[in-house]
Amino acid sequence: MAVTRPRRRAATISALVLTASATLVTNPPHGGDDPPGEPAISTPRVMERLDRGVVAVRSSGSDVLVTWRLLGLDPDDIGFHVYRSASGGPYERLNSEVLTGGTNFVDSTADLDQPNSYRVRPVLDDTEQDPSGSFTLPADNPVEPVVRVPLRPGGPVKFVWVGDLDGDGEYDYVLDRQTAPQKLEAYRNDGEFLWEVDMGPNSMDQNNIEGGSSTLNVGHWDGVTVQDLDGDGHAEVAVRIANGVTFGDGETFTHDHDDHQFIAILDGMTGASRATAAVPTDYLSDGPMYARLGVGHLDGVTPSVVSYMKNRVGDGGFNLMMAAWNFDGRDLTRQWTWLRGDQNAPDGHNTRIVDVDGDGRDEIAEIGFVLNGDGTLRYSLGEQGIVHGDRFHIAKMDPTRPGLQGYGVQQDHPGGLREYYYDASDGTMLWQHVEEGVSDVGRGMAGDIDPNHPGMEVWSFSGLYNAPTNTLTEPDTSLAPWPHLGLWWDGDLTMELLNDGKIEKWEPNDPRPSNSLRRLVTTWRHGAVNASGPNPAFVGDILGDWREEVVHTNAEYDELIIFTTDQPTDTRIYTLAHNPAYRNGMTLKGYPQSHHLDYFLGADMAPPPRPNIRYAGD
Repeated sequence: MAVTRPRRRAATISALVLTASATLVTNPPHGGDDPPGEPAISTPRVMERLDRGVVAVRSSGSDVLVTWRLLGLDPDDIGFHVYRSASGGPYERLNSEVLTGGTNFVDSTADLDQPNSYRVRPVLDDTEQDPSGSFTLPADNPVEPVVRVPLRPGGPVKFVWVGDLDGDGEYDYVLDRQTAPQKLEAYRNDGEFLWEVDMGPNSMDQNNIEGGSSTLNVGHWDGVTVQDLDGDGHAEVAVRIANGVTFGDGETFTHDHDDHQFIAILDGMTGASRATAAVPTDYLSDGPMYARLGVGHLDGVTPSVVSYMKNRVGDGGFNLMMAAWNFDGRDLTRQWTWLRGDQNAPDGHNTRIVDVDGDGRDEIAEIGFVLNGDGTLRYSLGEQGIVHGDRFHIAKMDPTRPGLQGYGVQQDHPGGLREYYYDASDGTMLWQHVEEGVSDVGRGMAGDIDPNHPGMEVWSFSGLYNAPTNTLTEPDTSLAPWPHLGLWWDGDLTMELLNDGKIEKWEPNDPRPSNSLRRLVTTWRHGAVNASGPNPAFVGDILGDWREEVVHTNAEYDELIIFTTDQPTDTRIYTLAHNPAYRNGMTLKGYPQSHHLDYFLGADMAPPPRPNIRYAGD
């Protein structure tokens, strides 16, 4: 893959966001009135200044699909011209009329025996704007929905994170190496190696419950996240460290107590430590704490690193501590710490950071409780009988109900509770499903996969339900899709599915039951291996239009294999990465789960509200 990096440009004009036929939308992101309490945030939150993310794949023997981003603040009347350069020659325009529909184009005239570079120019008021960066499709590229990024040789990779490390408007990659000791590595989007961090001797113990004080990415833990934390247009890397970690510039972090842990902010281009802050030692007597890290705008304006940290008390229960840090470009300051103690606040295996009440400030959600952005307990579902579970979702599941909704599954519930659906703002329970003899449900999924019923479907292993109405729409569990991950891929408004290396489409209207789940892509046929069990290394909208990418490695771990759609669409939606809820989700790992938006994306959807954002550097 070849990428030409454009020079930084002035800010794009602020305007609305649209689908293919959208008009101006001014309602608050979640619908309804502002919640009681503090007034809603009107100051835009800082988001990445992304370029167009142009990408091209060979979709047939003679066709190339070119896709690019519609940005969160693009004017509603923006159009595009698509240009191609063959073998380094001059760029020639391919479209005769300005493109104002879906941000993709099928090129059927290229000589695919030679390399072809593509770029787009926005058009405003009949005037072309500066060109985007370019993407080069190599000569004789295979027919496949894949972009390949070279890596240097190394050990197995479990997770990949994305962020604009170099400030060119394109996502770069940070990844782990599951070696002993463990490593973190960073690469530009074209595969140029940037730096390595050696996690040191305290990453040798990789037990998934109680391991080393600098061990990363075991069990439901990660200990790393990537985002632009100080608004300078360059992403930083946050990592939980301990004694013996060697940073990308060769400096080794030392401390006289191996169990003392710190949060370090690394320079995205060099891997050098820019700031460190101690992890609170409230539970130090029980050993070091494993961590999940993510990013949210807890004050509605600036990003914070949020940590979920646990260690075990002997062979029994677990201490749980959550904390938030702010990095201002020089200092890393802890904003608050919350200790569960003996509070009835059930946790699970993944965290969500999302504005649950529509006031512009993010909250921190676990499967059984929600913290406000200031670290106070907003509500606990434990008081309504919820216990530990593996997976939960918070999304706009009901387009007619104000706010967001939650859906979760349970593990070993003493009352047989299997799954439940609730109001994400205040925890009001809307429905529950109880079955005697239920143990570990294990999986649960939410997404609009059936256009016959308004809103999203939710399902585990008791049939497929329409969430807003609690209607059982597919009782045959052998026909219902496996509840793993969702993926927007084919360009219609219902969600596709990603299950253990297979991208699939649920076909609820197919009269042949055996064909109700249609295979679109099989990742291992393109050399991909799963990063961890059935999970890819990353899923998210990082290239091209609003559809999502799936990131794997090859079996030799010296190449990223990025699956990106090869199907054209007329649907026009701004990049999901400029939606605040979705972008927060891209910073989180744990047990990987689908990212969700703060508006309803599905059949018969309304035009998305414009995001209340500004670009870094404005």
